[in-house]
Amino acid sequence: MSCIKESRFTAAPTRRHSIVPSAHPSLTLSSSISWVKHFFEAWRSLLLEFSNWVIDWTPFILVITYYIVSTAIYTACSERYIKVFYFFYMSTNFYIAATCVIEAFLGIKPVREARAAAIKVQENGWKFPTPDEKLPILDIVVVAYLPNEKDIIKDQIHYALDEIVYPRDKLRINLVYNTPKPIEPLETELFEMEKKHRELKVVKVPGSKSKADNLNYFFTLETGADIIAIFDCDHFPHPHNPRWAAEAFMTDKSIDIVQGRCVVYNSQESFWTRMIAIEFDKIYAVSHPGRSRLFGFGLFCGSNGYWKADLLRGHKMHGEMLTEDIDSALRAYGQNKKAIHDMNVLSYEMAPTTFAAFWKQRMRWAQGWTQASLKHMPLVWNQPPTGKRRMNERFGVLSLLLIREISYYLVTQHTCLLLSFVITGWPSNPAEFVKLLFFRYPMAQWFLFATVISLIFTLWITDLVRSEFTSRGMMILFSVVYTPYLVLMATMGLYGHARQIIGYSSWNPTARK
Repeated sequence: MSCIKESRFTAAPTRRHSIVPSAHPSLTLSSSISWVKHFFEAWRSLLLEFSNWVIDWTPFILVITYYIVSTAIYTACSERYIKVFYFFYMSTNFYIAATCVIEAFLGIKPVREARAAAIKVQENGWKFPTPDEKLPILDIVVVAYLPNEKDIIKDQIHYALDEIVYPRDKLRINLVYNTPKPIEPLETELFEMEKKHRELKVVKVPGSKSKADNLNYFFTLETGADIIAIFDCDHFPHPHNPRWAAEAFMTDKSIDIVQGRCVVYNSQESFWTRMIAIEFDKIYAVSHPGRSRLFGFGLFCGSNGYWKADLLRGHKMHGEMLTEDIDSALRAYGQNKKAIHDMNVLSYEMAPTTFAAFWKQRMRWAQGWTQASLKHMPLVWNQPPTGKRRMNERFGVLSLLLIREISYYLVTQHTCLLLSFVITGWPSNPAEFVKLLFFRYPMAQWFLFATVISLIFTLWITDLVRSEFTSRGMMILFSVVYTPYLVLMATMGLYGHARQIIGYSSWNPTARK
């Protein structure tokens, strides 16, 4: 910027030069410094944008390269090596499917026991075994990120206040939230609700940037609770949800954590909500209770989980972990704490309605599981502080942390191998295509049939325990697209590994309506 003002005068005819006063030296120096400062700030901003772009797109490039290179290698392999790879992937896929069906069969008993207990209580006029005066004091903590969940938060709190059935002198509902900027009139309305309901406490967490920050702040508050329950903001607990959890703690004093069943209630909104609803039925009503019986331990899954208060306050959440819930569950297991899965501790939640929201959520889960697996792998060979870890537990931890992570490569490598078959021997009709992929070798059909039968049994058991928000048609759709859905989930797992390699560390909350 020039500090010299243009002078306006008419020079005398006899003069050749006009004299223009020069700028002050200090002003010229200041302008130069300002220009240099703006220049470097612009370059810094540009480099930062480029760095963010590289971080965002490097995992995508790594995964695409992985698929291309893997497929190319298989196209160049001799038939001898192709046979080895083919039978290896078929056998490992059968192992995964067989493990799923074993967990499914073992999961039938907990579901039946839960149904029998619910029928007994219902027939008794909803009178539970433990008298009200002997129930533990309960803190329900609803964790919210307001800009993301501002449209649903009031409904969730009203529901909890109006519908939960638990002695009011032993229940506190705590809304613990953070927001980068004031949101009015919502925040004022929330604190007005607190004044009207003595069992409600609204806590705004200063400086929080994550769910872990919110929870750790709440753990510093002295509430006098015996049990602390954690719920994400999109959850609607069943009215008797807290009572069933309390009964579990009262029945078995050795229990430290009770994890309930999560059910997707917005299943009809999109293709993705339909798939997630069936997937959650399979995970929470089949896999979790079955795995708990098979390997002898349960896990806290992040929401709809109840902890002994003293344990959780001392345990805290590690904010550097993208899935702080899984990390906390594995740390508790490492201390030999007992976690169970109770099918009567029901809670209804929202699933992401779009692929973008689904992708963001699963990316955080995938990378978070990778972090947790790397951190807690020593559980396979370490002993707990008290007691002794049995061999089935060790194998269960190995399966959960290592084999599950490796399965992403087994599934995607098998996919690349099949792609190489299509590239090198392009089929002329659908029959040739099916034969090329699944019946290339005589023994392959037996692995295929065994794998398919295992998956059918798993899905059949899932159909028996599916929630009221899913339908038989959704179950059929899920079965039809299960294979590509499995490949998509494995690809997301690889993407999570790629993000972990480059040090991606953003905590992205799940999008809500």
